[in-house]
Amino acid sequence: MSREPLFRRKTAISYKTREKTVLRGYNISELAEKGYSFCAALFVLFQGRIPTEAEEKMLEYEMGEFLEHSMSPSAASAVAVISGRPYLPAAIAASVMTFGGAHGPGAAHGYMMNKYIERALKEGKSIDEMAKICVDEYLDAGRPVMGMGQPQHTDGDPRAEPTHIKQEELKVGGAYLKFQRAVEKYFYARRKAEGRKYVAVNMIGAGNTALADLGFSPNAAWCVGTLTRGYSCAAHALYTMKKGRAWAASKSEPMVQMLDLSMIKYIGPEEREVPPQEQRQEYAKRQLEEGEYKKWVI
Repeated sequence: MSREPLFRRKTAISYKTREKTVLRGYNISELAEKGYSFCAALFVLFQGRIPTEAEEKMLEYEMGEFLEHSMSPSAASAVAVISGRPYLPAAIAASVMTFGGAHGPGAAHGYMMNKYIERALKEGKSIDEMAKICVDEYLDAGRPVMGMGQPQHTDGDPRAEPTHIKQEELKVGGAYLKFQRAVEKYFYARRKAEGRKYVAVNMIGAGNTALADLGFSPNAAWCVGTLTRGYSCAAHALYTMKKGRAWAASKSEPMVQMLDLSMIKYIGPEEREVPPQEQRQEYAKRQLEEGEYKKWVI
């Protein structure tokens, strides 16, 4: 009696034969032979169509801008993990796993734009009017406006505004760029009215806007960002593996520290004696009564 295969799925992405690999209906070797770049093939992969030259250039620009950000949590993680000498992909996987609400690419900004642009259509409001509503709703609720502010580039992310400008130069701006520009305008105005410091758009705000106008969904944009930064993290890991030392030490050398301790300020309890076992109960009871330990509970 024949059995159905356990792994039975449908896909609209690709298939292969002995002679070729077909990506979204296009022979991938033909794409390369006819001069389509990696970014053009990536565009086909996610969107199922050949990009215009301007769309391809914008994707290349955005990915180039997002490729590297030095010793951010992802790169530092790649360096730390490879020092233990696992297989190289483990360090790359660890690095991209640092991406979350505070660092790296994400989908939340794209979903925010989608939500308010759809509301503008439903409520008969202009993009400009809805951008103001977005800013007010987020700030009134005490929530940060996604896509704004960068903790290290406090005067403005040097990658972000040029990405907006490149969209305008290539004429690939659309509703998303218009919405993001309006969000920035009302965000700046409200902070100024409240006497607060200027905060500029960050690379997520600019990059996701460009990707959205190119037709990438929030989750697809998240994937593109993760893939892009993954190359950088791989380079950091590989450099450390080839040029740096593994996590090791010898009797003839000082103790190896993964981090320079001058980077870390200790603010925990001062050194204290470990109580002998016969004094343990009394010691523990006194700690509970005094309550100072609560400052250190995590």
